[in-house]
Amino acid sequence: MKMRKGIVLAGGTGSRLFPMTTAVSKQLMPVFDKPMIYYPISVLMQAGIQDILMITTPHDQVQFQKLLGDGSQWGINIEWAVQPSPDGLAQALIIAEDFLDGAPSALILGDNLYFGAGFSQTLKSAQDNQNGATIFGYQVRDPSRYGVVGFDGDGKVTSLIEKPDHPASNYAVTGLYFYDPHAPEYARSVKPSERGELEITALNDIYLQCGELQVEFLDDGTTWLDTGTPRSLLAAAQFVSVIEERQGLRICCPEVEAFRQGWITSEQLLALAKQLRKSGYGSFLARIAAAG
Repeated sequence: MKMRKGIVLAGGTGSRLFPMTTAVSKQLMPVFDKPMIYYPISVLMQAGIQDILMITTPHDQVQFQKLLGDGSQWGINIEWAVQPSPDGLAQALIIAEDFLDGAPSALILGDNLYFGAGFSQTLKSAQDNQNGATIFGYQVRDPSRYGVVGFDGDGKVTSLIEKPDHPASNYAVTGLYFYDPHAPEYARSVKPSERGELEITALNDIYLQCGELQVEFLDDGTTWLDTGTPRSLLAAAQFVSVIEERQGLRICCPEVEAFRQGWITSEQLLALAKQLRKSGYGSFLARIAAAG
């Protein structure tokens, strides 16, 4: 089995954040002390994934490349593709087919944030599952905004419905998906929805109907936030601020994750810190490097 590869979907118009995103991709906007795109990249790195495909809009890609480069500074490999128009999340697997080259994948949306003490173990469990698909359920107050998981009295998943008027549960499907090598093939069989999009829920339902879908429910100690509206963007920034102020640490830093994974040395981390020495972020990286 080939090593799992990562896909970050950072396309879309960000229309719910207009006028803030009229001139800049929402995934390049700050969530407190770092660009939004750092958060999903750090999740893939936390899962041990080093080969990552960044999918952006055609006009935003240069800005992303200026920020991220080829990923070598973090001990990873970043390749690039474009989504010409926002035709659905499942389209990301079709765009990534050549990049994946028969490898299993992990797809994460560029505006999602995950944090929690037990989250690393959750990622490891999904990474170890080489068959079928693994998605993640999270209890929310307003499930009608999301794909929703329905299950029977024994806890067996029975349905996946996109933005239902009458949700079968309060468990939303989050923007992180682990797939076996069949995902691009299955994505090609998905028919456009009434919205004209290739829905990720339809792709996941294929795995459900085949009996090959596993749903991991994120526990109370894990926080999942999407940042697609002004209010949710503010809430995410406040969450990061409180966590970092309380703990004296910074979360979801790709540089630190690369160091923890052994992909860069303390000397390389210190060199990255020096480039950012005038910011608190750079000072934090320097402390991590010094502590070894």
